[in-house]
Amino acid sequence: MDAKELLTEAYDRVPGLVAAAVDGLDPEQLRQAPGPGANPVGWLVWHLTRIQDHHVADLLGEEQVWISGDWAGRFGLAPDPDDTGFGHTPEQIAAVRPRNAQVLVDYHRAVAERTGAYLRGLGPADLDRVVDENWDPPVTLGVRLVSVLEDDLQHAGQAAYVRGLVVRD
Repeated sequence: MDAKELLTEAYDRVPGLVAAAVDGLDPEQLRQAPGPGANPVGWLVWHLTRIQDHHVADLLGEEQVWISGDWAGRFGLAPDPDDTGFGHTPEQIAAVRPRNAQVLVDYHRAVAERTGAYLRGLGPADLDRVVDENWDPPVTLGVRLVSVLEDDLQHAGQAAYVRGLVVRD
């Protein structure tokens, strides 16, 4: 298995984690934080998908799925390409209001499909290409993709944990 196949395998696992985290939750449960300052399931899944959408669109030099589709309205938000949840205040977190669990699954699926197509099209030398010179050392495509995947997996795990707290109550 080469690096591209490994990345594809890893990214292909995230949609199942997303679906399992939100399955059967109603809109109120999706927005229920387990405690003060904690993130709700819906926000966590929205955020991990926004980060992937934002970063992959940048790598492709294309518009984000968030903007090209009618996704923002389904979350009660404006279609701001820079709003990924990074640095959100408690009020901004509460403003992320997915209509239902399916909209989270569908938005993530749309982003995951584009990511998968991108990964499958990579050539052997692509992962070594520098994509961000603002860091020392500069960030390569491989490092960026691993970073996004790490963020996805951490937040999917957090969403699964918070789900357990929400459905327990």
